[in-house]
Amino acid sequence: MNLLAVALGLAALAGVNLYLTVFATGLAIHFHWITLAPQYQSLEVLGNPWIISIAGVLYLLEFFADKIPWVDSIWDAVHTVIRPIGGALLAIQVLGHPSPAFTVIVALLAGGTSLIAHTAKAATRLASNTSPEPFSNIGLSLGEDAAVLGGLTLVNLSPLLALIIFLTGIGVFFYFARRIFRSIKNKFGGARKKLGEPADRNVSVQ
Repeated sequence: MNLLAVALGLAALAGVNLYLTVFATGLAIHFHWITLAPQYQSLEVLGNPWIISIAGVLYLLEFFADKIPWVDSIWDAVHTVIRPIGGALLAIQVLGHPSPAFTVIVALLAGGTSLIAHTAKAATRLASNTSPEPFSNIGLSLGEDAAVLGGLTLVNLSPLLALIIFLTGIGVFFYFARRIFRSIKNKFGGARKKLGEPADRNVSVQ
């Protein structure tokens, strides 16, 4: 059960920020900040310097892209496929070499978990982009990074508790999802209506 909790926990965090999840986990393993239990030895590959370096460079790019309004939404759109695939691969790596059928089941569960987490992040960012000030994007980006680091710590300390919190967060998103998407639709509809209106209806035609 703990193995599955760690697998789905990493998948959920990958849906928020795949590169930070891989980078931070790889650093912790490489520098022995955490000691992998025997059942998690398959994760040792994340401590490879090449994997850490590539994940670090990609995270650096995301760190800046994530704080620019609309650029963050374009980045999220590009990663709609990348994050779920990355989350599924992480989950499979946690399990090591289970039976093919179990591998497929976990890959589907982990990919779906990553996709839901990614959708929650992308929808929240899209809603914040309708705000005229840029500070909400910066605050959300820093908050997401902090949540990923905190989530990794919790996964290491208590995988089952981490999984419960992640599932609760997903449930909360589904509860508010309709309101979030309705708000986005209304704001885009209002903007489109304003663009379609004449500049000044009071100007008389001579």
